[in-house]
Amino acid sequence: MKRLIARALRRLGWLRYDLLISPVAQHPGKNAVPPGELWLVIDTGVKKWACMSCPGGCGVQIALSLNPDRRPRWSVETDFWGRPTVSPSIHQHRACSCHFWVKKGVIEWCR
Repeated sequence: MKRLIARALRRLGWLRYDLLISPVAQHPGKNAVPPGELWLVIDTGVKKWACMSCPGGCGVQIALSLNPDRRPRWSVETDFWGRPTVSPSIHQHRACSCHFWVKKGVIEWCR
């Protein structure tokens, strides 16, 4: 329900985001994550992966490890509306070489 309200607020211009969290139980593997979604893989209550399609439009699937014992690693926080904040920045070295931040669901491109 909250997701529907967030989409309505976005259409009205009252809420800004490029991505919303979609919690899932399994890593998508080679399945495409739909644009506008960040799949948060949660297994037995533990955040494992953050997966998304590259916002640069090259079609590459990005999978970010959330395991605190591995490097590199990222963290994902979610606000009330389901908008993700990912830390640190994401630098996709394949295909289009995008470098960006995700803050409150908004893609902020690095120079």
